[in-house]
Order: sequence, then structure tokens, then C-alpha cells
Amino acid sequence: MYANIIVDISHEQLDKTFQYHVPDALLSQIDTGVMVNIPFGRGNRIITGYVIELTSKAEFDEKRIKDIDSVVPNRVKAVEDMIKLAAWLKHNYGGTMNQALKTVIPVKEKIRQKEKKHIKLNVTKEEAKEFIKNAKRKSPSKEKLIEYLSDREEADMDVLKNETGISPSTIKSLENDGIIQIISRQLYRNPVKEDEIQEDKISLNNEQKNIVDDFIGDYDRGIRKTYLIHGVTGSGKTLCYINMIEHVVRQGKQAVMLIPEIALTFQTVKRFYDRFGERVSILNSRMSKGERYDQFLRAMRGEIDVIIGPRSALFTPFSNIGLIVIDEEHEGAYKSETVPRYHAREVACHIAKEAGASVILGSATPSMESYYAAMNGHIELIKLDSRAGNGKLPAVDIVDLREELRLGNRTIFSNRLRELMSDRLAKHEQIMLFLNKRGVAGFISCRSCGKVMKCPHCDVSLTEHADGRLMCHYCGYTTPKITVCPSCGSRYVSGFRAGTEGVEAQVKKTFPQARVLRMDMDTTRGKDGHEKILSEFANGNADILIGTQMIVKGHDFPNVTLMGVLAADMSLYSSDYRASERTFQLLTQAAGRAGRAEKSGNVVIQTYTPEHFSIVSAANQDYNAFYEQEIAYRKLCGYPPADNLMKIMLSSPDEMLLTKSAAWVKAFVDNNCKYKGLMCIGPADAPIYKIKDVYSKIIYVKHKDREVLNSIHEKLDVNIVGNQAFKNINVQYDING
Repeated sequence: MYANIIVDISHEQLDKTFQYHVPDALLSQIDTGVMVNIPFGRGNRIITGYVIELTSKAEFDEKRIKDIDSVVPNRVKAVEDMIKLAAWLKHNYGGTMNQALKTVIPVKEKIRQKEKKHIKLNVTKEEAKEFIKNAKRKSPSKEKLIEYLSDREEADMDVLKNETGISPSTIKSLENDGIIQIISRQLYRNPVKEDEIQEDKISLNNEQKNIVDDFIGDYDRGIRKTYLIHGVTGSGKTLCYINMIEHVVRQGKQAVMLIPEIALTFQTVKRFYDRFGERVSILNSRMSKGERYDQFLRAMRGEIDVIIGPRSALFTPFSNIGLIVIDEEHEGAYKSETVPRYHAREVACHIAKEAGASVILGSATPSMESYYAAMNGHIELIKLDSRAGNGKLPAVDIVDLREELRLGNRTIFSNRLRELMSDRLAKHEQIMLFLNKRGVAGFISCRSCGKVMKCPHCDVSLTEHADGRLMCHYCGYTTPKITVCPSCGSRYVSGFRAGTEGVEAQVKKTFPQARVLRMDMDTTRGKDGHEKILSEFANGNADILIGTQMIVKGHDFPNVTLMGVLAADMSLYSSDYRASERTFQLLTQAAGRAGRAEKSGNVVIQTYTPEHFSIVSAANQDYNAFYEQEIAYRKLCGYPPADNLMKIMLSSPDEMLLTKSAAWVKAFVDNNCKYKGLMCIGPADAPIYKIKDVYSKIIYVKHKDREVLNSIHEKLDVNIVGNQAFKNINVQYDING
């Protein structure tokens, strides 16, 4: 038996596996993920490595294959599980094993541990005094220190130095004599600020209690499955999560609570900390390396039960995980943008299956994938149809911006929105303005009739390139720059672009008396940027909060009674088959921010296409109506979740080589992957073809069976990795992205 091994991940230059023979004496101890000692290099120095795969096939001359030296003792099971997970990530999402390892074990560099030192007597008080009495040289400092410690079990070293002024040399001398003992205790960096914690005294209502009781009943009977909680905005899903997690923790298990944005930890962690105390912690990318390192150590040592954070928190090294909760499971933030391009929802289900744990997915606007799985009986659907407390769903107005233009209103505020903003400011109620902005490319449309320039073959909007031509990035269809609307003949054709700074300027000009906050990437760059802005708004120190998607996700501000969606079309006509789904989700989530407490709320959705089904469904808060139309479209076009879609992305600074390589990949799939029902489309130029002198092309591969796509990218890797023709070509895979 042979083991393919990757050496310790700190050796970043060794991005490949090495094969070793498994001695008969070690056969029963070796498995995927096990950490072993191996002889390495000409000098056979012993280093550590991880077993990635066991095989009976030798990859080269058996006489040259060395034996594994030994299994590393006192290994941590959680780490071995992470290695197995890395192998699974590589198989399902592509990339190298090293990239997968860095994903599941992100804290790989040694961070200096913070320590707190204490001093205590190492002998009895009488023995200490006798030592001083018999000393050859009298030392007032030593006598003072022993006297100080005689009245205490132990003393904080920093406090002792401040109160007595005793020098480190005196302390060291008594330690060398065995009279005192210095104790070092690791001091964890706590990312949770004590002054942010507030008590959660909310009780479950009957609807919530029934859901929690059903889950507990299943759990206690040993039933482990995936549940989808489809609850309207403000229905109290978080309170359900807390009670479910509490039950699992009482069973001696650990739980992971995923949230989509760093900003959400501000309110979420307060409620969890009251219930679980110091046994709960958080992870996010804005924490210091030291803070992150400490939380991983605490998890590995079993010192915390609950971790809260974005998708990276999924890789917390718990050894006895019982529940994974994914709040707002529809969010795009759960999809990794770097290799391996995994989706947290899929990874969570795999981890839960391996660990014998349950998964809770929650959303007011479930992803098409989750709802499709529920409709096909693969996961259990649970509904929360009412808002918690006395909150009522807000009244929604859809405003046609084409009509506003005809009436001579060229500002970013429709007459209806301006009227409601004036009313709320007069009543001292708060307003949120949401700019539905995705990226910078926007889309091309006619401002007179609202027609959007779309691909005739793929039903997605065309993207404008630097030279003015319009292109579809799913099939490569191209058309020259359009200056006259083909529908109404208007010359008012342009790209739809806007920015939060411009909106802020207009608000201040129109409502000079209003106190305004802006929340976007520029204003939240600092470590506590999100928390500071949200705290200011929550404390009533601003009347209007302007922002992009980060302001509409999960926040609960009781005094917000108006939400204005300034440009619904900006996500609706992005060049993406998910555009309608994301628009529906964003608008529904945005509408859910208004009127969450006693006061009634209003929402104004401004759009050039008021008749679009995603906008109408969002205004009516009607998920089922949206789902039925959208899934019919997906089935017709062969898009996920009806089919699986793999995007192969190739990039290179050599444009001619890139064109040649992309053609080779397309031909390889066509000639060597003979699966019934397989469709390969492309290559086409990437949405932004050239970035920093690097060109990119895309190929799409469709099939109903996910494993078929996995096998294709593995076949491609076998022929590409190490191939000199691809030396200057970067190849990446994105499945169902």
C-alpha cells in the first residue's frame, strides 16, 4: 500500500504530493488526513506531512519509494478531519490540494501568544522566612516580596511590580532558589466587547416554539437532516436558532452559526453572548491575526461551544460538532471568490453528514437551490408566516421612473419617495435609502421606454466593453455600440451607473436639515467601521442611512419606517442568469427593514421595468409566485438548480497563447468527455477581458449530474498540470457559481 502525501503546509513552494510506502506495521494506523513523519530529500531529514490518498499503485520505480517513518503521536482529530475535508473540496471544486488546505486551515502562521504571569510561594510561609533569615546577604527586596506573597495565594506579576517596585532580577533570583514559582497562563484576545452585550429576554411565540420543539424532537430521536426555515422578514428566525443551538450544546456538542456579512455580527453576537457567555466566540476577516488564532486554539481545545461568523467560520476545528446554522442562506457571500470556489451551504451539508450533525438553513428569500431541494423532498421545509411581536409587513409602492421622466422629474427621488421622506423627517422617524448597485459595469438601456439591450440567445443583458461593443458572456454574441433605441428610436441610450456618494450629496441638497450617514466600502474600511455606523444609526444619531447591499441584510431598527430602493434595475439587468433571483431577494430583504416594530412602514421601489415578475413578486412579498416563474426559466435554459453549470476560466498575459489554450480546452471536452446530455459553450471573452495586462476567457459546461462536471475538471487537470503548453496559463473552475 502506498500513501500520497503533501508535506506540511508551511512549505508553500511544495505544491504537489509525494508518494511513500506504508510499512505493514503502520497499515492499521494510516488513513486519509493522518499526520505522519517522513524522510525527505537527499539527506532524509524527517519532516511532517499529511496523507491525502491511499493507493495500491506505485507512481514510479518501487525501489525509489521510501517508507513512512512513523505516525505523529498526540494528533488532534479535528485537524485530521480538516485534511479530509480539504481533499473533498479539491474533488468538488477544483484547485490544488495546497489551496484546499489553506482554505480549511486559514490560520497557519504562528502568532505570538499573549500571556499573563502570576507568582506564588513554592514553599510554606515558614520555610520562606527561614530562607531569608539564613541568607548570607540580607535583601530587603526579597523580604518585601515574601511578605507580600505570604498574604496571598498568588499575585499578578504586573500588579506586584506596580505596587511594590520590586525588580525583575529579585523575582528571578527567588525563582532560581526555588522559593517562588512563576506561572504563565495564556491570555486569549477577546473579540467580543463586554460593553456591547445586552440581555436577550425575548420569549418564543407559539409558531416559533412549535418549530423549535419539532427540531428538538428529531434531534433527541437521533434524526439528523437539513431543514429550511422559510420565514418572512422579522419573523424571529434568530431566536429559533438560539434555542436550537442551546439544546444541542446541552448534549455536549458544538455549533457553528454562519452569517453572511461582517456587519451582522454587531447585533447577532449580543443575543448569543447572553445565552452562552464565554462559551461563544466570533470570527471575521477584520479581526487581528492574533484574535483569529486565539479563537481557533480555543475551539481546538474544547473551550468554546458556539462560533459565529461568515463562511470561514465553517472551518472552525470543532471535534464534536452537532449543528450548523446558515442564516440568510441565499446570500452570495457564502460563495468563495477564491480557489477552491466552494459554497458554504454545500460544504456545511457535507461536514454535517460526516459528523452526524444537523443543518438549519434560514431565509425570507431562500436560494433557488435550497427551495428546489425542499420541493423535491431532499430537505425539510419549515415556514414562519408571521412577523414576531406586533410588526406588520410594510406597504409597498412601485414607481415607474419612465413616467417620472415624462413628468419632468430628472432627480434620483421620485415624487412619491420625496413626499414620504419629508413626512418621516417631520415625525422624527428614520429612513434607509438602498442603492441596488452591483459592480461598475451596469447595463445599457433606453431611458425613454425602458428597453434593456439583451442577448437574443441567452436572455441576459449585454455588457458594454471599453470600445463600446456589447457582448454576452454566456455565448459570445457581440453587437456594435448602440446609440439609438431599436424599440422607440430614442437617442437617450446609456449605461446605468450611480454611486452612494452622489446619492448622499443629493440627499443633503434636498433635505439640508437631515442628519445623514453613508455605509459602503469606503466608509467601513476600519476594523470597527460597520459597528460604528450601525451604532450611530441605532442610537438615533442620524435620520437617514444610505448604503448598498450591506444595509438591507438582517438589521433590526425599530424606528425605521421608510425604505427607498433607488434603482431596482441595477441588479435586475446584470449579465448573470441569477439576476432576477438576486433582485427579488434584495428587494424583499430591503422591504423587510421598514416597520419592524409598532410603527407601520412604507417601501418605495423605483424602477424602469415595474412589470417585471421579480419586482412585482417582491412588492407583494410573494416568494412562491417568484419561484414558479423563475424555476420554469431555469429548466428551459438548463441553468442551476435544474442542471449543473461549470465555468472554466482561463487567463494569461499572452493573448495569442490564451486563445490557443482556450480552443484546446474546448476541443478536449468535446472529444474526450462523451457524456449524454453534456453541453459545452464558448470560449467567450470574460466580462472584463483585460485586467492589468492579463487577458481572460470563459468556457461553460452544462450537465444534470454534478459528478460528471467533477470528473471533467479532474480529467482536464491531469492533462494541464505539468503541461508546458499551459505554463503561462492560469486555469480555474467555478461550479454553479
